[in-house]
Amino acid sequence: MPPIQPENSIEPQQLARMRELIDQIEHFNYNYYTLDNPTISDKEYDVLYDELVSMEQQTLHVLPDSPTLRVGGEILKGFLPHRHLSRLWSLDKAQDQDALVTWNNRVCKAIADFNAKNPDVTPLPDPTYVIEQKFDGLTLNLTYDRGKLVQAATRGNGVTGEGILAQVKTIKSIPLTIPFKDGVIEVQGEGIMNLSVLHTYNQTAAEPLKNARNAAAGALRNQNPRLTAERKLNAYFYNVGYAEGVAFDNHREMVDFLKENRFKVNPYTEYYDNIEDVQEELVKIALKRAELDYLIDGAVVKLTDMRTRQALGYTDKFPRWAVAYKFESEETTTKLESVSWEVGRTGKITPVARVEAVELAGVTVQNCTLNNVGDIERKNLKFALGTDVFIRRSNDVIPEILGKVDEERGEEIVFPADCPSCGTPLELRGAHLFCLNKLNCRPQTIGRITHFSSRDAMDIESFSVMTAEQLFEECGVRDPSDLYELAYDDLIGLDRFGEKKANNLIAALEKSKERDLAAFLFALGIPNTGKATTKMLADSLGNLDAIRSASIEELISLPDIGGIVADSIYNYFRDPVAIMSIDRMLKLGVKAEAEQTAPVRTDSVFNGKTVVLTGTLTSMTRDEAARKLEACGAKVSGSVSKKTDYVIAGESAGSKLTKARELGVTVIEDEEEFAKLLGG
Repeated sequence: MPPIQPENSIEPQQLARMRELIDQIEHFNYNYYTLDNPTISDKEYDVLYDELVSMEQQTLHVLPDSPTLRVGGEILKGFLPHRHLSRLWSLDKAQDQDALVTWNNRVCKAIADFNAKNPDVTPLPDPTYVIEQKFDGLTLNLTYDRGKLVQAATRGNGVTGEGILAQVKTIKSIPLTIPFKDGVIEVQGEGIMNLSVLHTYNQTAAEPLKNARNAAAGALRNQNPRLTAERKLNAYFYNVGYAEGVAFDNHREMVDFLKENRFKVNPYTEYYDNIEDVQEELVKIALKRAELDYLIDGAVVKLTDMRTRQALGYTDKFPRWAVAYKFESEETTTKLESVSWEVGRTGKITPVARVEAVELAGVTVQNCTLNNVGDIERKNLKFALGTDVFIRRSNDVIPEILGKVDEERGEEIVFPADCPSCGTPLELRGAHLFCLNKLNCRPQTIGRITHFSSRDAMDIESFSVMTAEQLFEECGVRDPSDLYELAYDDLIGLDRFGEKKANNLIAALEKSKERDLAAFLFALGIPNTGKATTKMLADSLGNLDAIRSASIEELISLPDIGGIVADSIYNYFRDPVAIMSIDRMLKLGVKAEAEQTAPVRTDSVFNGKTVVLTGTLTSMTRDEAARKLEACGAKVSGSVSKKTDYVIAGESAGSKLTKARELGVTVIEDEEEFAKLLGG
């Protein structure tokens, strides 16, 4: 939904709640997808996400860094990034049968509209459906070139993932070569650990694994392939995302292709002609879920006809022709034993509940994350220590506490008056407690420095939370600016710091000084801002001095900045600690200059045109070609349609080239001609 109402016309309380939801969701996304360390149940996450979607619909406004705008997730350091040939999409959710019917009504209407608007083409058929189980593991995207496995990657953010070829090769159910030799294909599936394998592994493991989902994700993201092999992972495949030299008329043909090429396909794949039968089958799957030897968190319903899929297309996040039907989460009761308090990088204090260990759907549950002191009071848990509480688990992650089983009064959960780490008096802001000791609160400082050094921020290579902890303890690093005063002699005497590692860190710090203004602003961790906001600041105001001196009125006049965000930015740059830190970094050589980009050319034949790249170019990579086209004002698309103006076809171009010719789209196959058009 586009932001059609200005931010400053929305109630401040609504904006504050939307910002709070975005911060919470992004925090949980980071823990779940990037660190493989989930800190919230899927059900509680869904409640937050759905509340944000509802508020955006009510206010007719979407904040620029809202997780509803993206297909979310970050790339870990330690693996080379891999850009997928075809985007990996998320799936829209249907939480119940009514939502499924609503989705189906949209599908039927879209088919009818297409047929009405295109009387001269063969009508789209009535919808038919396929149901697949929705695995709960780690998405894999495999690339085969002329029949050989040449790359394997995680999903990442849907466009770029992490290359994990060495790890994937240890999975014996994945073919290293396939019979299909006619071009390049990408196939998608799920890396999993079977529950029986997990049970056997834990019987002899020195450190038992908590659950099958994290066991698979942790193994595939481990840089030691031997560890991956020890986990004896499995993989099922369900989609061909990119294909040269092959095309399918329907889903069944695609599944047959996967089977013919020795991919392991889930034997459960059911086809139906009407939505009523689909609804009945979904109920049966949920009932049989506990009998399976692998984790599923729902089922996926897709249209079977490929031409219909193409006609219906995608939103900016989801395919319109598929939906994920989410199962009800599972509940039980247990005793609330204690609550501890953790300190985040912004100084926010988060309560974490410890419960009496209980088995829930094959998982031992001991920890539950509570949002804040307001959440404890809202759920009537203030006097719940020692009493029985309801907990709900979904997808084998840390569950949520729903409330007390009865009205029994237990011991009081005492909200801390002082920071549990540094002892500084806490301040209550809304529903959250904050520690204001920015320079000497250990977890807060380490979190801030780790964020400052991360990929999307200053991108200090090889830096990790362990590095931040070590520099805090042994080198007195209390602020990001301290990093730029580190010398070789400070590092060489540290544990695990040899000559090479010390030199590499010094070089990485020096290189980070060249990061652009948008990255620097994001690295600062300004409250209530994300990457989109900091980039907009850099692009709109152009230099750090202008941003630091901007008034609240000037900030509010910028795109998508309202009163709360403007206050946060204004106050941040007047905080003595922030002023000291920024001034010191500039003095030490951090440039923080706006990225210089050439203006988009208006004299190019590609200006304002939609262009599709296919096949292999010999003179440049696809990424290079895409950047050059965008510099010429072109929109680079991943699929061919009637709206496509040009198709650039390299060697071994496949189905996209065929479709372009069928539609009469202009095709450029001569790379010299393409280069001339780019140049002139």
